[in-house]
Formats: sequence, structure tokens, C-alpha cells
Amino acid sequence: MTAPKENPTTRRRAPGMSPEQRRAMIIQTAIPLIAEYGAAVTTAKIARAAGIGEGTIFRVFADKDELLQACMAEALSPEHAVRELDAIDVSQPLPDRLAEAAEALQAHLSRMGAIAGSLGHRGGKHPGTVRGAGRDESTARIRAALAELLEPDKTVLRRPPEQIAALFFGLLFAQPRTEDEPDLTPQELVEVFLHGALSGGAK
Repeated sequence: MTAPKENPTTRRRAPGMSPEQRRAMIIQTAIPLIAEYGAAVTTAKIARAAGIGEGTIFRVFADKDELLQACMAEALSPEHAVRELDAIDVSQPLPDRLAEAAEALQAHLSRMGAIAGSLGHRGGKHPGTVRGAGRDESTARIRAALAELLEPDKTVLRRPPEQIAALFFGLLFAQPRTEDEPDLTPQELVEVFLHGALSGGAK
């Protein structure tokens, strides 16, 4: 695809923005548009949303396919989720910590699903490693961040924090995602995880 010519009178460039910063900004702008419109989203629409000329996209991406693959890799990356987990205050009670973690990870999984669903059919292409981390490593990093949240309560846990973290992450993945069976809220999920499926009055 030939990069479109950019009208110098309408070009808008963020002052002092490096190519890597501009690339990251374009990806962050494009991800919600891809989730909404799929691979049919145009680079013109992405450029308008980013407040730049369309030609600016092609200064940092060879073509639209490269941009879409970069967006897929970003959506699958654990970086944002790990940062959010690391920012949770470990002085909070365990249920509150896990509820915040569930909310962050539900958002991460939803974003992954939206982008993968929109782009996964494109010729079987896959970004391969995600910012240097394959799928297994990405999962391991998220589990490790969860284990850190559990560490202050390790003396009252039935199993080591690492194993509890793996179970909690697995529960998030296993949630039904249909209109008939909506996701549990973070608080509901944590309550079931910590106290089981029985209600308080059950014998």
C-alpha cells in the first residue's frame, strides 16, 4: 500500500515526540477503533482520532498491516495489566486487593478478546512474541504480580501464593462470556473464590 500524500497545511505533529512515542500514541488510539470497527478501520479514521495527518502514520509504520499487527501485539502484552496489579495497595484487606486485581484483569482480557476477535481472522497472522514475551511468559508475569498481592496473607492461605494466584487467574479466564451468563462483578468473583459457591446460610 502506497502511503498517501499529506497536506502540509493540515499536518499536526506533537512537538518533541520521538518516532517511538508517536508509534505508541498511534497504537493506543487505534486499539479502541479496531475493537469497534475491526480490520476495516481506515488509517484516515485513526489519524483523525489521533489528531495527526494520515501520512504521519506511514512515517512509523510501513503499511496498515504493520499497524494492525502492532495493535494486536499491544493488546496481548501483559505490561499494562502488570503495572496496574503492581499499583494496588497491599495494605488493603485481601478481598479488596483481589477485587481491584479482578477488575484490572477483566479489562485486560476484554481488550485481548476484542482485538483478537477483530484481527484474528486476517490470514492467520499472529504477532508471535509480545514485546519479547511469549504467551506462557506473559501469563507467568501476570501470575507473579498476583502472587505478590497475596504474599501478605500467605500464612492464612491453604496453598502457596503462586498456586492461589494461578487458580484465581484461571477463574477469570473460565468465566462465561455470553449475554445469557454475564460476567460476575469483581466483588462477586472474589467472594466465590475466597468463600466457595455456597451461600452463608447453606449447611
